Amino acid sequence: MERREFIKNASIVTCCGVIIGSGLLEKALGNNVFDSNMSEEDLKNFLKFTEDDFKKLADTAIFTAKQNGASYSDIRICKYRNQSISTSDERIRSISDSDNLGFGVRVLINGTWGFASSAFVNEAEVVKVTKLACEISKANSILQRIPVELVTTKSYNDFYNTPIEINPFEISITNKIDLQLKYNKLAKQGGADYVDSFMWFINEWKYFASSEGSNITQDLYRIWAETESTIVDKETGKFGTRTTDIAPLSMGYEYFTKFPFEKEIEAAVENAKMKLKSPSVVPGKKDIIIHANNLFLTIHESCGHPTELDRALGYEANYAGTSFMTPDKLGKLKYGSDLINLTADRTQEYGLATRGYDDDGVKTVEFPIIEKGIFVNYQTTREQAKYVNKEDSNACAFADSWSHFPIQRMPNISMIPSKEKMSLEDLILATEDAILIVGRSSWSIDMQRYNFQFTGQEFWEIKNGKKTGMVNDLAYQGNTVDFWNSCDAICDESEYYLGGSLFCGKGEPGQISPVSHGAVSSRFKQINIINTTSEI
Repeated sequence: MERREFIKNASIVTCCGVIIGSGLLEKALGNNVFDSNMSEEDLKNFLKFTEDDFKKLADTAIFTAKQNGASYSDIRICKYRNQSISTSDERIRSISDSDNLGFGVRVLINGTWGFASSAFVNEAEVVKVTKLACEISKANSILQRIPVELVTTKSYNDFYNTPIEINPFEISITNKIDLQLKYNKLAKQGGADYVDSFMWFINEWKYFASSEGSNITQDLYRIWAETESTIVDKETGKFGTRTTDIAPLSMGYEYFTKFPFEKEIEAAVENAKMKLKSPSVVPGKKDIIIHANNLFLTIHESCGHPTELDRALGYEANYAGTSFMTPDKLGKLKYGSDLINLTADRTQEYGLATRGYDDDGVKTVEFPIIEKGIFVNYQTTREQAKYVNKEDSNACAFADSWSHFPIQRMPNISMIPSKEKMSLEDLILATEDAILIVGRSSWSIDMQRYNFQFTGQEFWEIKNGKKTGMVNDLAYQGNTVDFWNSCDAICDESEYYLGGSLFCGKGEPGQISPVSHGAVSSRFKQINIINTTSEI
């Protein structure tokens, strides 16, 4: 079927893919397909709402909660739009465009949370759902051992939006497909046997109001595109693949002009060819230089997740493990070498976790996680802060849906680059014998976020300050503390790369959240290298 005929005749389906980390859209989507809760009539009615209408609904929820005994209450009214396009070679594989609308109400009665939600946004439903939340709170209070106490926060009347130049939803599907197929054609012309690609566009709109006086509206945008090229050796049947390294970001459609997609695709094809001809790595202890576009994922798994306070307190044990970074280590653990400084920042430009306020209504901030190698801070919410004797929340509450209760979620956690001039080229020149690891790929880490194994997309041998050739089948192993303490050199801000994931998973029931991590290429001494083929 021709492309324009497909667009004309194809029905748009609503899809939602959930992945942890990154990969092609087809791998992400799997069979996760659902119908949007929003009818056309619901959407039309919602679009007629004014700020006064939302305020009236909030006042209704807060008044109803107070009448039913709530000492605190809040309401989130949310609308989400997700659009994705995926192609393979010259074919369109899928188009998805979905809207989702609803609200959730939280109440505190007798130090116990109650929560309820609905897909029908009107005054009568708000009254009904708020009463239900109060009933749930009272029922739960029988089992509550430690009353919930919220640290104080200011109240805000504000609007925050992602500073975009071009609204991606105002660009036609046809133009997006034309661009994606152009990228595929470029890869094929370069010698790729197969090309898979996708584009993903997300808009998260939310209104938050609390009994403490906050009224906050946020309009957030996220975007991601990726192209994967595959080269096949017809004689042996072996294949090499390489994806582009341009990360998902909070940005508009200008994403496609601010980054060199065509150069990335051309380089990916050439590197896939080289991978087919590369020898397997010789395992053993080795110095490694980890490129920032790989290291961001190591930061996510071995720095971001361990410093989530709910993990450290054991709240995540049922789903994705706890953390070895228990509260007794706060301010004491030598987490990394003196070169390692990590900051958490929900105000960072282009960061996926960037926003004006969290889902507790707390204004977002920047705060240190690791200072000169010492573990100094957890990620916290209003409910958690007092557990580590903090008077303020670090604004880390987030819910991925109006139908989910907000939980502690990761802010953008990033390395602070070296203040001394050090490019990647300089670092390679200063290295006698090592392997350079480039591009994120698969990973594995234990339930306490301590022992791990990561791999990459490219592996280059370095001898006497020069890249001498590519090797293959490599993964690096370690434990979090020894690994970060082995870091003896990091690059300056010229090598800064902001990677991230749109779909970091956590919680039970499961939730996803977007998060970015800035990194600079860094060297680590005597890390265990394995040959993944021989291990299998």
